[in-house]
Amino acid sequence: MTSSQATETKATLDPIKASSYAARIWKDSIVPALVDYIRIPNRSPMFDPKWRDNGHMDAAVTLVEAWCSAKLPEGAEISIVREGNRTPVILIDVPGANDDTILLYGHLDKQPEMTGWSEGRGPWNPVIEGDKLYGRGGADDGYAAFASVTAVNVLRQQGLPHARCVILIEACEESGSYDLPFYIEKLRDRIGTPSLVICLDSGCGNYDQMWCTTSLRGIITGDLQVELLREGVHSGDASGIVASSFRVLRAVLSRLENANTGEILPDDFHVKIPYERIGQARKVALALGSEVWDKFPLLDGVAPVTDDDAELILNRTWRPALAVTGAEGLPAIGDAGNVMRPMTSIKLSMRLPPTLDAGRAVGHLTRLLESDPPYGARIRFVHAEGASGWNAPAVAPWLDAALNRASNQYFGKDVMYMGEGGSIPFMGMLGEKFPQAQFLITGVLGPYSNAHGPNEFLHLPTAEKLTMCVASVIAEHYEQSPTPA
Repeated sequence: MTSSQATETKATLDPIKASSYAARIWKDSIVPALVDYIRIPNRSPMFDPKWRDNGHMDAAVTLVEAWCSAKLPEGAEISIVREGNRTPVILIDVPGANDDTILLYGHLDKQPEMTGWSEGRGPWNPVIEGDKLYGRGGADDGYAAFASVTAVNVLRQQGLPHARCVILIEACEESGSYDLPFYIEKLRDRIGTPSLVICLDSGCGNYDQMWCTTSLRGIITGDLQVELLREGVHSGDASGIVASSFRVLRAVLSRLENANTGEILPDDFHVKIPYERIGQARKVALALGSEVWDKFPLLDGVAPVTDDDAELILNRTWRPALAVTGAEGLPAIGDAGNVMRPMTSIKLSMRLPPTLDAGRAVGHLTRLLESDPPYGARIRFVHAEGASGWNAPAVAPWLDAALNRASNQYFGKDVMYMGEGGSIPFMGMLGEKFPQAQFLITGVLGPYSNAHGPNEFLHLPTAEKLTMCVASVIAEHYEQSPTPA
């Protein structure tokens, strides 16, 4: 290799040019595209069983594909892959200067509307207020496809080499990514074996620095049904003789959860938290302080479950927790007469530690809830599904250094490592399929961004800076690649 070739190979990203280019693309192209994207009510299939007939998913796929096609780097190819009645995926293949591969991931399906949006805002009504773009799906995770293509273009614009980049955008992540294993297998030859996986579907503890996700919790969802009567009866006649289905349901839940503390009682749902993750939680607690909990819209006078910020972080990332997210069998208050109802049904969402096997946990939970029913009640835990979490492998020294350099360059602070309380089923799947890969799981879902809830927003400056950070990491990945050009 000549000295000129060595100089060219080790050329670094010019941050001023990168910032100028990314800012222009975000302002002139990405934000207008995201405004159109937010307008599309592309609910994930779990929340829109008629998604094929309604056409919203096709509209979202067409929009993203059209934008990416117009911005593709030279030599890149894009395709929409559909198989039978499955949700589609978008696959972009950007050739690189060596034989290595980076896989970049995002999704374009959305959570349902949710009530409580502020006046003038709405899930399908994009509104820009200051540096925030409000609307469903912009931050979770519609921006990912646009940011991924732009990150590669930042390098191309400066003539910098990079590995082959494969961008995969799926359409059923909010429903558990049930089609993704099929597509990963079907497209395995086209995807190859990535040495680095970049996922832009995670969160950030603040908007002041880059955040890297170290773990994701697993999840169990299902419907707990309790029935004692064939039909409703007069409550004055039956109470004291027939047990209330609501009381029986409470008794069954008490097997699982301490109602006073929220602690999940059976040992089957706990794991030993790795020492490294405890240390990271303490470091994050020092950096964020009360931001750990006051980012939530608590009513005046409402406190978190403990005043120890590090314990709150561990609760959110490594301990199981239960939430009731829906109910049936309960009439509206205005329609509720003096009737003992025949049944009560609730939807459970239980978060699991990252390293717990979700399949086994579903079996444990089903047996716990259904066995020995009080008063012989008919108790069923139905539609139960589980997805295991993910714990990141140790960060390679080159990646840790690259993340710190990128975070300091574009945010002005060191990168931070923190687990997330949510689930991205794709990560566990890839962790098993590509055990030698490094992972950069990051995102823009920071304080008050409220993914899945009302007033969800994308913090535009963070998304722009994160785009440049991704470009910087891709450039440094090439420099340490074992397969130079």
